[in-house]
Amino acid sequence: MHSKTFAAGMLILASQAALAQATPEQRSNAELAAELTELKKALAEQRALLEDLRRQVAEERLASARGTGGAAAGSVAGEGSAQSQPQPNVPPPGGSVQPALAVGQPPKRDSKPPEVAPIFESPGVLTARGKLVLEPAFQFGYSSSNRVALVGYTIIPALLIGLIDVREVKRNTSTATLSGRYGLSNRTELELRLPYIYRSDSTVSREVFTGSAVEKVFDVSGRALGDVELSLRHQLNEGGADKPYYVAGLRFKTRTGRDPFEVVTDCVRRCIGENATGTGLPLELPTGSGFYALQPSLTWLFPTDPAVLFGSVSYLHNFQRKDLSRQVLNGEREPLGTVKPGAVIGVNFGVGLALNEKASLSFGYDHSSIARTRQNGVPAPGSVRTQLGTLLVGFSYRLNPKRTVNVSVGAGLTRDTPDVSIMLRIPTSM
Repeated sequence: MHSKTFAAGMLILASQAALAQATPEQRSNAELAAELTELKKALAEQRALLEDLRRQVAEERLASARGTGGAAAGSVAGEGSAQSQPQPNVPPPGGSVQPALAVGQPPKRDSKPPEVAPIFESPGVLTARGKLVLEPAFQFGYSSSNRVALVGYTIIPALLIGLIDVREVKRNTSTATLSGRYGLSNRTELELRLPYIYRSDSTVSREVFTGSAVEKVFDVSGRALGDVELSLRHQLNEGGADKPYYVAGLRFKTRTGRDPFEVVTDCVRRCIGENATGTGLPLELPTGSGFYALQPSLTWLFPTDPAVLFGSVSYLHNFQRKDLSRQVLNGEREPLGTVKPGAVIGVNFGVGLALNEKASLSFGYDHSSIARTRQNGVPAPGSVRTQLGTLLVGFSYRLNPKRTVNVSVGAGLTRDTPDVSIMLRIPTSM
């Protein structure tokens, strides 16, 4: 196409030069008419080539602008301005046309799930390959519960002879955590979680029919390293717009925290004998569960403009311990035998909304069903299946490309769930 344009231009220039050099006496009317006909034909061919070239250049520029998402020459100049048609690069007569250059690079498809304000323990977005994210966090939880224990026998309906123990327990738990996440690949990350726990309980007890109706308050606390956790997460698919993302996880919980069977219990003969003496409460609170645990999970995220739906299911398996005993006052120990805590089935779901480029808001619900604890192969006395339901709301704000602040608040919906919990996280990319 460029050679044809060049040839047409050269033909016009040669014809013009021939006409200029010939004298009127040397040219006849017939020759002049023939030359004019050739010139008109060459001009028509050149105009057709130029029009075809303009159309092709316009189409290439439009396709390039659409592919790059940028603004080429002659596109939108600003808000409220009209978009003009792209102007082709018109060659001069006898010249060549310069090829149109693409503006920028086409955007690469992002295979990572969209970011939402985190309200659950497991993050949805994985760490990029070779990157390290440190996340200091602080969580505070408060719960209160009432318990009425009736110990005695009934001689007639509604008449009880014996001891009535009324207890009100107020519990405060503060947990400072440092988590580190490292991207093994663009779809796999490894996480290490180090918690430090401070707990304080206040128990109000009043024993009726014992000669005194005065309430007694028993304060107890404990602070130490909690159970260290190691997690591995892997994104199973690419996902995309209106396509779900699936992330599989596996968490292993150690028992590095202070064992509940190691702390001293305030009872002389109440725990191991027939006569009830002492409060039956620990003198120092534990900071760990005392059992190893393994938790597989599956998280899904479904982006649907303008919201992101997310949720997960998990199963926590606690490993049993044999030949257990707990320590009481005066150095005595009460044998417990084999103890296996109940498994925990967890389900949560929520929705995330992006308020702008930096802020996002999330709402969700988390539910856990805890099975009965078994002692020596049978359900432990007083152990029942427990249901924990929490309503959560979270807010996230990106301070800069490497640091984000996340705040979440949870409200307990069942009697066994903490009344309120507050979590502050500051993930920082290294």
